[in-house]
Amino acid sequence: MAGLLLAAGAGRRFGSPKALVSLHGKLFVDSAAELLRAAGCEPVVVVLGAMADEVRAKASLDGVTVVDNPDWESGMGSSLRTGLHAAGIVDAVVVLPVDTPGVTVAALHRLMELAEPKALARAVYDGKVGHPVLIGSDHFAGVMASAAGDQGARDYLKANTVRHVECADVADGADVDRPEDLRPRNGEA
Repeated sequence: MAGLLLAAGAGRRFGSPKALVSLHGKLFVDSAAELLRAAGCEPVVVVLGAMADEVRAKASLDGVTVVDNPDWESGMGSSLRTGLHAAGIVDAVVVLPVDTPGVTVAALHRLMELAEPKALARAVYDGKVGHPVLIGSDHFAGVMASAAGDQGARDYLKANTVRHVECADVADGADVDRPEDLRPRNGEA
């Protein structure tokens, strides 16, 4: 069961690559990679692109496989293809974008429990689809063929039966797209 961290984007809406965003004293890329490792993913593949040299210099990225996506500017689809290729021979991959700091080990475990080559599953939060996404190895070729632009696996998931796994009780699946998304929400300190 591999973990795939997509951390190649430039973060245009944020103003800098989200891999380099710091929250609670840790870079997003380090926190997300540690989360995948803590959940038991092996290997953990981190896909870098924008400012990859700076991410490597500032991040620890201990115990993970780091790969560069030379086509990162084309969108998430190319990073997904790069990461699936780098994952090697595994039954399934759990895919996590770097900009979802509210995802927890408990949410990852809910998806990982379903891991097998035929599996397709995604986290939902109060019924709204989100991340992480579980992709069984039987689907790798189809996902790679359809992943284009910033759509990632979206078109492939729409065209196939995907199990929705409710995770709102154990995680927050919100994406951090802009700096103001890091501000505490109602009731949070």
